[in-house]
Amino acid sequence: MQTSDFNYDLPPELIAQQPTPARDQSRLLIVDRAAKSWRHGQFPDLLSLLHPGDVLVLNNSKVIPARLRGRKETGGVVEILLLEETVTNQWWCLLKPGKRVRAGTEIQLEAPDGNQTNIVAIAKEKDLEGRYLIEFTGDDNILNSLGSIGQIPLPPYIQRNFNDTQNNDLERYQTVFAAPPGSVAAPTAGLHYTPDLLQQARAKGVKIHEITLHVGLGTFLPVKSQRLAEHKMHSERFSVPPETAAAVNLAKTEGRRVVATGTTSVRVLESVAANNKGRLIPGAGRTEIFIFPPSPFRIVDALVTNFHLPKSTLLMLVSAFATPGELEGRGLMLSAYAEAVLEKYRFFSYGDAMFIS
Repeated sequence: MQTSDFNYDLPPELIAQQPTPARDQSRLLIVDRAAKSWRHGQFPDLLSLLHPGDVLVLNNSKVIPARLRGRKETGGVVEILLLEETVTNQWWCLLKPGKRVRAGTEIQLEAPDGNQTNIVAIAKEKDLEGRYLIEFTGDDNILNSLGSIGQIPLPPYIQRNFNDTQNNDLERYQTVFAAPPGSVAAPTAGLHYTPDLLQQARAKGVKIHEITLHVGLGTFLPVKSQRLAEHKMHSERFSVPPETAAAVNLAKTEGRRVVATGTTSVRVLESVAANNKGRLIPGAGRTEIFIFPPSPFRIVDALVTNFHLPKSTLLMLVSAFATPGELEGRGLMLSAYAEAVLEKYRFFSYGDAMFIS
């Protein structure tokens, strides 16, 4: 398949710039795979779509304030996006602009208010993929300072100034169940849940369990190759608790549904199952699974997800899920997306949601 097969037209005004006033006020496009049809609802309708005994899987990774700003000795401003820690105070990062950054370049970090800090970022090397290995000095652990010098790394299609403090992104670009820090982008399908909605699901008999996938380049890097088979995903860290593995495996044995929240949860579940004869095994690891039509699905029976960018690996994943093992899912998803555009749904991270079953 070609990357261009997953393109669609989206009016810019449908890209959500702010979250809804309340998390669960988003709309929900409900897609029936078997009937190849959809209907419109609101996110709280998810409660009626979940069945007693379903296992609802959430990604509990917490977004870190991974966006930093500093100045080179020449005075040039550089933005730093933390990607993944290698050892304490050494991180793989993206730099903007980065063309003139050489090994040994020092960047004095600044707080969002423009005041200089005592933390210096030193470029060590650059890899073939354009990432920089950065060492931080002036703090025993840069993670301890991110709360005061870093900003939430919103996607570029959400327009904010670096020192913009008039938005509630710190709270709303984070799920209510976020726990272990490590993501540089939110697992956005989880942003719609409230504690009350989750409690109502439990009361209905839905089994709620968590996995962790720390979102990095693998999730949001654009596909640059023309043929999908030539695209290589970046590796991302995940972990599966023993209780989640046990609950999922029992549900599959008993014929109950596993409902994944977000493409990140799907990637963990299907990556582990693919390597373990369809069963979920507890433990930590890394995944670079790339799911696109006609990929099979061994674990996930239903999916809560947001609306994704044109030609993105996430749109390819949900297209594969629309008709597992077949190629027709692309058409169903693009038709559903066209309906969402027609009905003026809100798109991307702060946008509306979709339930596919």
